Amino acid sequence: MLRSLLLGVVGWVLLMLSVSVNAVGEVTVPTKEKVVIAEKLEALQAIIEIKASLNESLKNHQVQLKKAISETEKNNLLEKIATVERELLETDLNFEEIATDTDLSTIKEQPDETFSLEEEIVSLIRPTLQEMNHLTKDVRNKAELREKIAKNEEKQKYIGEAIAHLSELISHADDNKALRKVLSSKIEFWEKQEALTTSQQTSAAQQLKKLTEAEVPFTESTQNYFTQFFQQRGLYISQALLAMAMIFFLSHLFRSLIKKTVPAFNRRSRSFRLRLLDLFQRVLTFILIIICPVIIFYLAEDWVLFSFSLLILLGIAWSLKSVVPEYWAQIQLFLNVGSVREGERIFLDGIPWRVEAINIFSILENPTAGLRQRVPIRELIDLKSRACNSDEPWFPCSKGDWVMLSDGVRGKVIGISCEFVKLVQRGGSHKTYQTSDFLSLSPLNLSVNFRIKETIGISYDLQAISTTTVLEILHETIVRRVEEEGYTKDMLNLRVEFEYANASSLDIVVIADFKGHLGDIYNRLRRAIQRWCVDACTENNWEIPFTQVTLHGAGHEQAVTAPPKLSLDK
Repeated sequence: MLRSLLLGVVGWVLLMLSVSVNAVGEVTVPTKEKVVIAEKLEALQAIIEIKASLNESLKNHQVQLKKAISETEKNNLLEKIATVERELLETDLNFEEIATDTDLSTIKEQPDETFSLEEEIVSLIRPTLQEMNHLTKDVRNKAELREKIAKNEEKQKYIGEAIAHLSELISHADDNKALRKVLSSKIEFWEKQEALTTSQQTSAAQQLKKLTEAEVPFTESTQNYFTQFFQQRGLYISQALLAMAMIFFLSHLFRSLIKKTVPAFNRRSRSFRLRLLDLFQRVLTFILIIICPVIIFYLAEDWVLFSFSLLILLGIAWSLKSVVPEYWAQIQLFLNVGSVREGERIFLDGIPWRVEAINIFSILENPTAGLRQRVPIRELIDLKSRACNSDEPWFPCSKGDWVMLSDGVRGKVIGISCEFVKLVQRGGSHKTYQTSDFLSLSPLNLSVNFRIKETIGISYDLQAISTTTVLEILHETIVRRVEEEGYTKDMLNLRVEFEYANASSLDIVVIADFKGHLGDIYNRLRRAIQRWCVDACTENNWEIPFTQVTLHGAGHEQAVTAPPKLSLDK
């Protein structure tokens, strides 16, 4: 029983202690809600005090406005009053939001704001404009102060003239007191204006003097500005440049990986899908390199660099606006679906070319002339290519060929370029033509194979055998002499034929075809054929007649004998 009694007493004591502890906790430890309410009350009280202070400032400004004389002072006071009124509206709005614990902007009707692209663009580039404004601040301030001083000087001149004129009128108005009183009040007004202008003039002069004394040379100020600029923003610019370099490196690495894994990517004739992939990779790389600095400056919250980069982007976008059609044509060419295609033939600068590869810089080749050039893809926009056959000519000759031109020049081609063709003639002299002029002279290429036609005339006394025996003997003689002089293996064909019954001779033509490597002795072979023909005539006692020309005079006729006929058919 005693034990149960003790347990009851202990339980009652513990119960009382727990109640007392709870009561103390309620009194000494405020809840979270009460703390928030207390903070709100303090904030509301602070707003009331701020509002009272603003009202007092508003009243003071209104009183000063009534007493203000100059327009400048009135405008300053009006701006201050407008600022205080805006602050009062903001404090009222803050009071209501704190007291009601509600965002009133979601309840109150907001005026519809018209969208203006110009304003949006200006807001984006405003930090850059402000930075430029700061850079030229001192210069503009000095210009404004000089202008203000000049205006005040002119104003003082007019005020002085007004006061002098009023003083003269007062001196002549001794009897009219009312007029003197009015004129005196006007003089007081203009004297106040003079004093105000003088004070403004003094203030402007002091400010200009201060700016002039603090002025540093332009080069030094520019250097200081850029030094400060890069000290503050050099890290962000370095990060942007590093990111651009990384994008370019990764893009190049990705391109190299594609070339290794996709062998068809390196071929001259690529499929449309591979070309599209190449174009997509290039365009994506360009876009990322352009946008990357903008993103970095945005994340760094450097609004000057951010707006400056946006300004550059806008300039790029504006410039692209006028060249989109040209770029579209270049894209078609790059994808090999345009007017010029790889492996086909085009005509450029007076020379035919084979399109070896179309890229940002395309490769053109003339296989015969050994010419190769790299041209920007934009130069191919207005051209048209066509498929060509394997037997189509590319150039009249190659380097090392002997050619004969229509102007009579014969030489070996030692140099061919897009602009000039150089020949070396027998004896070593060089002759150079512009490529267009060279082609216009219809070069005859002797280094392939060539034909020589030489004509010799015999007397009409040999008419009976001129078409038979003479031809056989002359043919045998030339064959023997060709063999004696070592031209047999290089002669492809020899024919001796009756050509023409001329006025004083019977003409026989010798036609000889030779291999191209004898092109350098073309004229020597012509002379040799004439020599062999004359030797045959001498050996067989064939007369080579002179040309007979009859001159008719008034009283008689006279026959004139011309030299023997040895014609050269070129």
